[in-house]
Amino acid sequence: MTVELSRRVFLKDTALLAGAVAAMQSLDGAAAQGTTPWPMPKIRLGNVEVSRLILGTNPFFGYAHKDGPLGHEMQEYYTDERIMAVLDQAAALGVNAVAGPPMPRWLTLYKKYLDRGGKLNVWIAQPHGSPKQMKKEIETCAKGGAKALFIQGHRVEEQYDKKAYDVVRGWVDHTKDLGMAAGMASHRPETHLLAEKLGFHTDFYFQCFFRVDQHPENYALECRDKAVETIKAITNKPVVAYKILGAARLDPAEAFAYTFKHIAAKDGVCVGIYNKDKPDMLAEDVGLMRHVSGT
Repeated sequence: MTVELSRRVFLKDTALLAGAVAAMQSLDGAAAQGTTPWPMPKIRLGNVEVSRLILGTNPFFGYAHKDGPLGHEMQEYYTDERIMAVLDQAAALGVNAVAGPPMPRWLTLYKKYLDRGGKLNVWIAQPHGSPKQMKKEIETCAKGGAKALFIQGHRVEEQYDKKAYDVVRGWVDHTKDLGMAAGMASHRPETHLLAEKLGFHTDFYFQCFFRVDQHPENYALECRDKAVETIKAITNKPVVAYKILGAARLDPAEAFAYTFKHIAAKDGVCVGIYNKDKPDMLAEDVGLMRHVSGT
């Protein structure tokens, strides 16, 4: 079944709606005062403690995962100042970690953000360069202040397709040698299970809910069912679920409820926002997480 859920899914569940709105309102008020009304739950990626909700950066750079002008609109909207404002808002809501690639713009922007006193101080890097440049890009992440790092899913899958598992193992080991918590991402349900079987020295995993390694991208609900089977099978390491909203194809209430029903307390989520028309979008996401996870 392809995912195109209507707002009626949200409105039917009045209890969830009421709870999420109440949580969001309390978060909005607290964020305006620079405080959080409840302690944001944390998980550990190796030796790095991060908020259970991690801010994603795809919308900042126009990665919309949809046809049409949306990606370009995101790029035009997200000036450096607007991105830093989102980072500040996230920090005020208790989010302490952001995941994103080591693009030159990000490296410059994030340094500027920290230099001016920004409090969202954990960057989880996502190197995505060519295989020949991957180790150099990992080193760039370390120099740029990343505290944890996961290899981008497409790069992992390219090597898996060639059965070049030791290449990925080498990237993970290089990350750990540089003092960062080491992980890897995948859009497939079997990738991380094989990494565990092969004894990769990973600290954590990023698991996509949908098969965006396919063309066209596959947003069938069966994909996320298989993804959560993988997450449940990995009991000894944290797994961060990403693209849980199906790149804005899913209703937020349904998506958060499904996700937190199936992941463990050791696991987290990574969610990006495009708040041009909805300034409180991040507060809503945090409020939904708080309500459906019971934290």
